[in-house]
Amino acid sequence: MKKWILLFCICILSGCEAISSDEFTQTPGTFPVEVIDVIDGDTIKVKYNGNVETIRYLLIDTPETHHKTIGKQPFGEEAKSRNKQLLNSGSVSIEFDVGDRLDDYNRTLAYIYVDDISVQETLLKEGLARVAYVFPPNTTYIDEFEKAEEVAKNEKIGVWETAGYVTSRGFNAAAINNKSSFEENGKCLIKGNINRQGKKIYHIPSGKHYEETKPEEWFCTEQDAVNAGFKKSGE
Repeated sequence: MKKWILLFCICILSGCEAISSDEFTQTPGTFPVEVIDVIDGDTIKVKYNGNVETIRYLLIDTPETHHKTIGKQPFGEEAKSRNKQLLNSGSVSIEFDVGDRLDDYNRTLAYIYVDDISVQETLLKEGLARVAYVFPPNTTYIDEFEKAEEVAKNEKIGVWETAGYVTSRGFNAAAINNKSSFEENGKCLIKGNINRQGKKIYHIPSGKHYEETKPEEWFCTEQDAVNAGFKKSGE
């Protein structure tokens, strides 16, 4: 009893604070892991400390490859393929930040390295990821990542090729799909028709009434037609 009283007094006098169990787990440095599976561009399974864990890459987001509601997004397979290629090229290690270790889906949050080179930074620089899910204090490398992202933005590569594809909430596949080009030998192939009621309708070459439609205007992309006030034929 005297021992506990003595410890309590020492703690009061020194102004010490209670230490949470999480603080005991915050070990600095990188740790070698064995990659078990590559799920997509920003999620993998590894063997760490004898257990298989799902790792979600900190501070980046890549397009989906098999999302339940979104499905497959442009550049999703490219990001996954590049991620796998990088992970197979050398020794893989992970690094934790100072904040939460798990996300809302119980996945372990970490930075990933291959031979001490950041996989996250590489994916950002090559235009296969965006900076996202920035939750302090897990922001140790945010400046480096934003600089890498800026490189891809300036070069307009990968997810930055099409304006509007990258958004603050993720990726907008419609921005790419609506920009599909319908052009042959320099001639635009989308027919813009204005019917008797004054409605503006556009028809793509695969449309049911395309051949019989007499165009008032021609467009090379669906987005051009939409911008001109035309709506797609409901065939």
